[in-house]
Amino acid sequence: MKTFMATPQEVTRDWYLIDAAGVPLGRTAAEAARLLRGKHKPEYTPHVDSGDFIVVVNADKAILTGKKLEQKFYRRHSGYPGGLRETKYRILMETRPELALELAVKGMIPRTTPGRKAMTRLKVYSGNEHPHKAQNPTVWKIGGLS
Repeated sequence: MKTFMATPQEVTRDWYLIDAAGVPLGRTAAEAARLLRGKHKPEYTPHVDSGDFIVVVNADKAILTGKKLEQKFYRRHSGYPGGLRETKYRILMETRPELALELAVKGMIPRTTPGRKAMTRLKVYSGNEHPHKAQNPTVWKIGGLS
């Protein structure tokens, strides 16, 4: 019996829609990262980028459990001395909820060339509307296909 190895020419990419309303941010991010890498497909091959396009809507309605809204920080550094900037997740979720979800997914994707390429297929929107209706995305419920 031969081992099957997918090639980039054989990859078919689908579009999936994930609704983040009322779902923990980390659980949504984990599912999106799994779909972006293609781990839900039987022909998954680690060194081949076989993931799909993911559209996440209602990122502003994702929930953070526990005391994360007050205790968790988004940190960035300018590269200069004293250039560390911290923002509480409460403020981040009010102003830029898309960034919070993108960062969570980015942390779950490998830091490799296929991982960076996979992040370009992630589309996150804070509201219920998205411009990808023409692609007719399949609704993906957290925990499996609906």
